[in-house]
Amino acid sequence: MLPTFRPDRLLQADPAALLAYIRRLAEAAAMPIDTYDDLLAALEERIDYFHAHGCRLADHGLPAMPAPAGMNRQQEAAFRAFLQGDLQQAAAFADSFPAAVLLSLCRMYYRRGWVQQFHLGPLRNTNSRLRQRLGADAGADSLGDFPQAVTLAAFLDTLDADEQLARTILYNLNPADNELFAAMCGNFQGDGIRGKIQYGPAWWFLDQADGMEKQLNTLSNFGLLSTFVGMTTDSRSFLSFSRHEYFRRLLCALLAQDADRGLLPADEAWLGGLVADLCYHNAKNYFSLDQK
Repeated sequence: MLPTFRPDRLLQADPAALLAYIRRLAEAAAMPIDTYDDLLAALEERIDYFHAHGCRLADHGLPAMPAPAGMNRQQEAAFRAFLQGDLQQAAAFADSFPAAVLLSLCRMYYRRGWVQQFHLGPLRNTNSRLRQRLGADAGADSLGDFPQAVTLAAFLDTLDADEQLARTILYNLNPADNELFAAMCGNFQGDGIRGKIQYGPAWWFLDQADGMEKQLNTLSNFGLLSTFVGMTTDSRSFLSFSRHEYFRRLLCALLAQDADRGLLPADEAWLGGLVADLCYHNAKNYFSLDQK
């Protein structure tokens, strides 16, 4: 196993957990972290490490995208005091820290040609009694109803305005946000990259027949299904790989129904090529896993 690298934990941790994470990060990166710039340097070292071992994707799980922000001098000074153990200083930089770190990470991904993924919308650890007994992420997570559109658009626009928006996949957990996310993808396409901004496959609670079908239909209505990179696998469970077969069967059934209704050409060779693209070729080309 490669050393754990979870920058999303850095963005969501409480002060004590954040400081503990930073200290583990310093150990993994084999460098001191005494300033905000040191933190970014350590994160970049970890990204380079994973890049050298073949990683080409980053994944962030957040309730919602933070509004874009940067750390000013006063906040950086508070962060230095925080690193010395003064946890109360966290309140001085907490509003800007998540967005500032995430923007820096996204620019690092762009420079290396990575794909960045954002899984947005969970409401975590809702059962405090269960968390006390079993710890965090023990099964009491749920759908969240967080506002998504304004901050997501502003965050992506900040990167796009600097021409540093990497290929991006957006996943929503609340099905009420399907159309929002699919339409948002259309705002930032371009750079000669086919399907640069992807509306990601059905995720978590939506990863079932109804959720997958709704995601495919929403993408078809608001974007181009032909550029979709297909299903994602959560490699923590071997059985999760079966979802690819489940996805292929649902996809073929939907295409067959549309062809039967006259909405798509009843051309088996053409439909077969579309299925092959959605289940293999698009992802192979999009992720560029064979590039150094």
